[in-house]
Amino acid sequence: MRVISGEFRGRRLKSLAGDNTRPTTDKVKESIFNMIGPYFDGGICLDLFSGSGGLGIEAVSRGMEQAYLVDRSYPAMKVIKENVALTKAEERFVLWKLTAQVALQKLAEAGIKVDLVLLDPPYAQQELAKQLQELQDLDLLAPDAVVVCEMDKKVVLPESIGHLNQRRHQIYGITSVTIYDFEEDAE
Repeated sequence: MRVISGEFRGRRLKSLAGDNTRPTTDKVKESIFNMIGPYFDGGICLDLFSGSGGLGIEAVSRGMEQAYLVDRSYPAMKVIKENVALTKAEERFVLWKLTAQVALQKLAEAGIKVDLVLLDPPYAQQELAKQLQELQDLDLLAPDAVVVCEMDKKVVLPESIGHLNQRRHQIYGITSVTIYDFEEDAE
């Protein structure tokens, strides 16, 4: 696993040991960023089920100003810290060992709005539709925010959830990627 493009390009990232996580493959990561970017001019990224931190690090490498990397697991946070250290730009990352729910509440209380949300929950914990609605209920999405959901290909998400409208849906082997655009004025 490596950083594909941008400022940190080519840096080899560590992944979590064991079968409890499935790091996003370089091929899927490259496809995701080609669909949503591939580069950014600032903004805040939220990588809610960060795992190794690879997606959030890729987003900052490609121009996001800052990324919140959230995971509730101690082993994941250890790997995320090591991977962020490899960037030598630790100040651009905020690491939180929290559940997704608590992290969303904390962002809302701080009045933070995010431009890019990366949702890649463990396959056994698919509550994506609920979390997509919660992002909106807590007023966490900046105008024109993009939300990327990576999940098991068997999970089917609706075409729209509130003001989030599906832009693209793609399947890569056992993985499915759905991209939503936030359109504040949509009804």
